[in-house]
Amino acid sequence: MFDLKAWVEAHRWAVLGVLVGTAVIGAGVFWTKTQSEPAPVQILSASGSAELIVDIGGEVVRPGVYKLPIGSRIEDALRSAGGVTGGADTDYINKYLNKAAKVSDGQKLYIPHAGAENAQRSTLNAQVNINSASQAELEGLPGIGPVTAGKIISNRPYQNTSELLSKKIVGRKVYEQIQDQISVW
Repeated sequence: MFDLKAWVEAHRWAVLGVLVGTAVIGAGVFWTKTQSEPAPVQILSASGSAELIVDIGGEVVRPGVYKLPIGSRIEDALRSAGGVTGGADTDYINKYLNKAAKVSDGQKLYIPHAGAENAQRSTLNAQVNINSASQAELEGLPGIGPVTAGKIISNRPYQNTSELLSKKIVGRKVYEQIQDQISVW
């Protein structure tokens, strides 16, 4: 008959070594998993609060560079610049500017003049806004089918188009095909 107590007594150092080794390996795996996610970068002001910096131009009352709290929306940025002027292109704003979208650090917001014909506006109008495009509009892009269009929609909002790569929604080849045809505003 096998005597477990005698076996454990005879092999106690080996059993203890296995238990300690397992604990060390488990702690290492836990530490590695918790350390693999980089902490988000935040800009801290002298007061210690997190901020981002946005450049607002065009048809706003006070164009300029503004510091806003992290999590601010385009509406907040426009308000900090005194709002839009009477000469602002309200059709453009209503169609192509999502005032509820979060602004990102270093973002440029430009409000065009009503009736203005400029290259930036026509380029933006021709681009597909990945934050507001319909399933059909997204599927009209090269290399984007129903499944990928659904992934784009379910991962909204985007701060910039390169998040399609960082969130692994599209591969590099597809991104290179569509990068000039998409925008986030």
